[in-house]
Amino acid sequence: MDGQRFEVWASGAAYERYMGRWSRAVAKEFVAWLDRPDGLRWLDVGCGTGVLSAVVGARCRPRVVLGVDRSEAFVGTAEAGALSPAVFLVGDAMALPVRDAAWDVAVSGLALNFLPDPAGAVAEMARAVRPGGAVAAYVWDYAEGMDLLRLFWDTAVARDPSAAPLDEGRRFPLCRPEPLRALWADAGLTGVSVRPVSVPTVFTGFPDLWDPFLSGQGPAPGYVAALPPDHREELRTALAAAALPRATNGSLRLSARAWAVRGCAP
Repeated sequence: MDGQRFEVWASGAAYERYMGRWSRAVAKEFVAWLDRPDGLRWLDVGCGTGVLSAVVGARCRPRVVLGVDRSEAFVGTAEAGALSPAVFLVGDAMALPVRDAAWDVAVSGLALNFLPDPAGAVAEMARAVRPGGAVAAYVWDYAEGMDLLRLFWDTAVARDPSAAPLDEGRRFPLCRPEPLRALWADAGLTGVSVRPVSVPTVFTGFPDLWDPFLSGQGPAPGYVAALPPDHREELRTALAAAALPRATNGSLRLSARAWAVRGCAP
């Protein structure tokens, strides 16, 4: 199976319920780790629905935040919720529409592994920042640290082995510490460091966990949307029967880990 054909990024609201709510929690930890001063110019590459840009705007008193994403729908969602000084535009991460050395910080949240040329995107981010400026990103630890997707794909592959190549843990070997460190070093960035960022992902009940998979937004929901209705119901039943950590009030408490990486332009 070709994983890319299951990737749909057309509804900001659907993505927010599926993954954006957890990305926001990681973004807060990520921005705190960067510890940048106020008044800087921030570039958010693969900005999606504007989650990371919003956290930067709330916490860092930036001079300006520019978010760039290839999805017109996501940019529209970001613009609808944007507060000054954040602005957004549709653009290509491999050919950023910005001048050389014009930004103080270039960041990317949960986007690098979906790009056709991650190395090219990091090189573009490095081009865009001034000497000494920061280039940083975070991606989900799909292989081991993202409980929701690990549970989903283990269940899906157990009943449909042909789904194994779609598992993000297999598809995205980039999303581990050493490949990220190498990607930053190969871009000529200095002082490279990588750290885990873990956040709780608490679902009010099984429908709160399952229903976002029906949105079609992202690889796993795209796979669900492509299933025949009876197979989809079989997967839902199998997932509901999995050994989920349920609280007495019926809530499900999982966790999500991302890997964050940063470096400086020489």
